[in-house]
Amino acid sequence: MDTRYDLHVHTTSSDGTKTPLEVLELAAEAGLGGLSFADHDTVAGYTDVVFAHAKKLGLKLGPGVEFSAKHKGHSVHILGYAIDIKNAHLLEFCQKHQKRRYKRNLAMCHKLAKMGMSVGDGWLVDEAGMPIQGIGRPHIAKKMVTRGFVKDIKSAFTKYLGDGKCAFVESGIFSVEETIDLIHIAGGKAFIAHPQLCKRNRLLKEILKLNFDGLECYYGGFGNFDAKRWLEIAEEKNWMISGGSDYHGDIKPETCLGSSYVTKEIFENIFGL
Repeated sequence: MDTRYDLHVHTTSSDGTKTPLEVLELAAEAGLGGLSFADHDTVAGYTDVVFAHAKKLGLKLGPGVEFSAKHKGHSVHILGYAIDIKNAHLLEFCQKHQKRRYKRNLAMCHKLAKMGMSVGDGWLVDEAGMPIQGIGRPHIAKKMVTRGFVKDIKSAFTKYLGDGKCAFVESGIFSVEETIDLIHIAGGKAFIAHPQLCKRNRLLKEILKLNFDGLECYYGGFGNFDAKRWLEIAEEKNWMISGGSDYHGDIKPETCLGSSYVTKEIFENIFGL
């Protein structure tokens, strides 16, 4: 069924549990026509080997990224599609995000250590001492499970790592406007990610007024009824639409690759592939 294109997929380049090559194999097995890696604050998953393997499997691979941003103190996730993954400004922006993530991860690990739950911090950097791309709270949660501090990843977030919990650390971050501008500089299109998860109506109204190009209308376990509202908004604003599963692999086993998707026509409209 090559009419399914999943545009929100995470790999080991950020907090997914499957490598880009493994994800491609799973996508081919699932009968997808194509996909986009939307790893957090990095485009490291897009290598020549990965593009070549996608072509070998008959899959279309559209370059994407998911950036974390803030609007008046509130978290907003932004999807960047059809970006130039070699753009110098984009790569510099990703590097700034990785440094930000490292400082935050280090602070959370130290908080846990003070509570008698040491997960170490040497694993946050590579052999050269550089922050490993894409590390985030799910990785810390997995360390907590491995060391027996919590029974599962969900418990780690519920008790310690979730927003406002005792080991949570806020992070200095870029604004929504800065992020949209960067995506446009890199030749891409900026989409609001999973608006269904935004519970603050005032925040949603404000970000809908910004210079986005599109809206993620189909998402995860939400059905067509949930999508209707967002499709109407996208049509009213003359925005493009996107959709995807937000697949993370074993971290979110309830979410299957391709469980939410867009058509070939929508994929080609975004990526021109």
